[in-house]
Amino acid sequence: MPLAQRAGDNSEARYCGVEVGFSDDIQNALAFALGGQFDFIAASLTDPNYRPSEGKPGPPPFAGSDLVLSPSQWSSHVVGKMSPWIDLDSPDELARQDAEVTLKQELSWATHLSLQACLLPTPRPLNCANYARCVNQLLQGLSNLQLWLRIPLVAPELQAVEGTPEEDAVFLKRDPLSGRPLNDSWEWWNMFRSLCEHHSQLSVALDITGSLPSPSSLKRWTGEPLRAAIIHTSAFLTNKRGYPCLPKRHQNFITSLFNHNVQIIVSGDPMHLVDGSENTTASSESSANGSEDGVFPKHPLRPYLEYIGYLYRRMAPPTEQERFEIGYRDFLQAPLQPLMDNLEAQTYETFEKDSTKYSQYQKAVFAALMDRVPDDQTTVVLMVVGAGRGPLVRASLQAAEQAGRSLRVYAVEKNPNAVVTLHSLIKLEGWEDLVTVVSCDMREWNAPEQADILVSELLGSFGDNELSPECLDGAQRFLKPDGISIPSSYTSFIGPITASKLHNDVKSYNDLAHFETAYVVKLHSVSRLAPPQEVFTFEHPKFVGGKIDNRRYKKMLFELAEDTGSALVHGFGGYFDAVLYKDVHLGIEPSTATPDMFSWFAIFFPLRRPIYVPAGSALELHFWRCVGPSKVWYEWSVTSPDVSPVHNPNGRSYWVGL
Repeated sequence: MPLAQRAGDNSEARYCGVEVGFSDDIQNALAFALGGQFDFIAASLTDPNYRPSEGKPGPPPFAGSDLVLSPSQWSSHVVGKMSPWIDLDSPDELARQDAEVTLKQELSWATHLSLQACLLPTPRPLNCANYARCVNQLLQGLSNLQLWLRIPLVAPELQAVEGTPEEDAVFLKRDPLSGRPLNDSWEWWNMFRSLCEHHSQLSVALDITGSLPSPSSLKRWTGEPLRAAIIHTSAFLTNKRGYPCLPKRHQNFITSLFNHNVQIIVSGDPMHLVDGSENTTASSESSANGSEDGVFPKHPLRPYLEYIGYLYRRMAPPTEQERFEIGYRDFLQAPLQPLMDNLEAQTYETFEKDSTKYSQYQKAVFAALMDRVPDDQTTVVLMVVGAGRGPLVRASLQAAEQAGRSLRVYAVEKNPNAVVTLHSLIKLEGWEDLVTVVSCDMREWNAPEQADILVSELLGSFGDNELSPECLDGAQRFLKPDGISIPSSYTSFIGPITASKLHNDVKSYNDLAHFETAYVVKLHSVSRLAPPQEVFTFEHPKFVGGKIDNRRYKKMLFELAEDTGSALVHGFGGYFDAVLYKDVHLGIEPSTATPDMFSWFAIFFPLRRPIYVPAGSALELHFWRCVGPSKVWYEWSVTSPDVSPVHNPNGRSYWVGL
């Protein structure tokens, strides 16, 4: 049974397999594993003693013919394991030749069997050019087969500088040629996948043993294409009852992997002999019984599987917000342009379900009404600009009732389809004497009177990216000099991220334009490499002499922690935080994000070429907000530790229409 049999979890299934040695009776090996409730096996496809150069006649000694299992069994229950002796960077020329021939034979056989994935042997540290060249050649001809490169989970070796405290340890052991940390296995992976051009069918399988790197070093892997975690039995401790259990840090790491649909593989000899006398029946999914009565001794690694299942089941069930977001995780979406395009009913309906957002708006309007209006003033003029289908109108009227204030509301909306709904809502709720619907662009409307309070919901994922500044600058002419704008200010934030999946998805379009476009994304399988920093802030109202200039430029320096190790930056995650009124705020900046709010996902600004940031280095980002007669656009560039081109010059690929 897959680990994903958990209440309320509708995401992809998580499975647990077991690594097995070579067997010429793979049918029986699979039946034994399935009978022990494992979901699949990671099995060697070729006898490890085989060497092509020995010249023995006949085909390679594969683990049984393709007929011993059905096609569905090969596809669903077997991960191929390439021969561990394969070393294409060996100084021995004959060993290199044998390795290349064998690797090609085994992957050809795996393709013939319709396997979904194969485990590749671990490369030599920082010396894998020939191995990567051969794999890259093979990747060009693969259709659906995924290649998982085995990488041991180790961190850079730290050594204290003489005369400094131990806690001030720094990287000292580096490769003399490249300067890269010698013992950081992430560096091995990064070199290999860079040589393979970041191919989308090349992923990582981490070997997890008894020790783990620092938490900041571990988090880098979240943004990598991590498909499997191979947990060795030596990583397990023994609990009071004699059963296997993992140390706390291992538990936390494995649990985090469950959230990213990483499959688990148990590897090694049993270190805990418990309940060894119990038997188990072979799974009906296997055509082999393994014994005449279909009964096996209990699988010796079953206790490890049961513990991993326990870790999964004890996870809290997904919240309503998480269930909503699952289908959007790491999925590129074009940002909305509500100023240029009329939103559809389904879009309105999705956003209107976000009760948290409107609760915050209601709090802000209530606070403004209490501050704004003396008790002897009878009516407050409140204008909702960009009223949509009316949720802000409702929130404002509810705030007025709560505050005991009388409101006269103008609902200004440019979308003629939404205006129809507004009229129906007002009639249904009996608000004819309270609300006036105005079908007009707020920048062109001539208001019959000035407003005490101006309420808007024009924020994008980056704060200003749906042109809230330009819209509210045009609307503030009908706000009283001492009037209140809700929101009163908003700030954009940005930070570097590792996001391998997003980068490959953008690359798949095979053009420049998509690398110069910003995307709305529910960031999930990403690693945030440094805390986001403030970019641009806009305040409303802003009464200044002459025309308001909303062009902006910001230079930012992001420092990566020394113990994180090196990292690859695929782009930048953008967020916002808005002050609605005084201490009432809403936003999606990770450290201050409003809980249970789903109206906004982050925005992703990709880099045309990923930037390698050495351990302990800093990344310098330049970001511009540009304004033209008919459009607004962003440009961005990295100048350290490497230089990227300026992305999206003159808005050639991505812009927002005024």
